[in-house]
Amino acid sequence: MQAMRTRHFGFFITYSLIIGCTAETAIKPEVLDERTGITVAALQEPIEMVQLGTLTFGQRASFAYFGPVEWNRTGVTQFGLWVHVAPGNDQPIGDIHEAAAVALVIDNKPVPLTLIEVPPLEKQPYEPKVSWGQSAYFGLSSATLIRLGDSRKIELQFRGRNIQTVRFIESHDNRAVLAEYARARHAVP
Repeated sequence: MQAMRTRHFGFFITYSLIIGCTAETAIKPEVLDERTGITVAALQEPIEMVQLGTLTFGQRASFAYFGPVEWNRTGVTQFGLWVHVAPGNDQPIGDIHEAAAVALVIDNKPVPLTLIEVPPLEKQPYEPKVSWGQSAYFGLSSATLIRLGDSRKIELQFRGRNIQTVRFIESHDNRAVLAEYARARHAVP
């Protein structure tokens, strides 16, 4: 009887470890770009944002997406923020590559964003959601990554073609995902 309990306990521990190792995580496994030697860490899926405001009948809402990225080249780490905007037919967005065209707002406090050049990888960490959208990478400090993980409210703002601001808020709560990413990237105080 004792041997049977031990065998069942051993099976339970092994099963638990297998399930724990294969559990769904919001973070992609790190990927090594063999051509450049850069290791890339990103989320499985970018964070979805929906346009704030009301739409009239027959109009499609605009969406925006963002995702943190870590590029690690032999211990030298750089963080970035991938941003993609997918305008509907209600309010066109200006060029997100222009200075001050995109603003990140964390808990009602604006965070300045600066465009960055990304390493020329064979495969980028995020794919555009729609072909007519615009994508860009912005610099991200570890302190801002921590703020994203600790945030209660995140907003992206884009300058529209008519200079009017188009605002996007999270379509659902992503605090746990962003906090997990910040912890995994060791961007914690």
